[in-house]
Amino acid sequence: MYHPQDGSIGMRGEEWAQTYLKRKGYQILATNYTNPLGRRLGEIDIVAQDSDTIVFIEVKTRIADPRSPEILIPEENITRAKLHKLTKIAEFYLRDSKQFDTPHRFDALALVYSPRDKKVSVKHIENMFYS
Repeated sequence: MYHPQDGSIGMRGEEWAQTYLKRKGYQILATNYTNPLGRRLGEIDIVAQDSDTIVFIEVKTRIADPRSPEILIPEENITRAKLHKLTKIAEFYLRDSKQFDTPHRFDALALVYSPRDKKVSVKHIENMFYS
């Protein structure tokens, strides 16, 4: 489980996300992918294979505050600008890997870590928009 001294919650969230995806049968193709050439377009947290589909996954992780009744919705932080960047970097990935004709989609994983329960809840949003 997460301990503050283990590094950022974002890094831990991406590790939890990979574990979740592997359990669902996804194959992880890349993590923290960015275009190696030209102006940096952005970063995709996880690129995975789900059957015959390449999946570009944005991971958002938050820590629940046990003193607050606030319901956390990490996926609210995926902005229109972020979606635009994801599309651009995904196009680069597909071109670079010569898989431009391969079916693909964009998913989001919203994770909330509860320090009280020492558990992570995962909300998997498939096809967060159509490409």
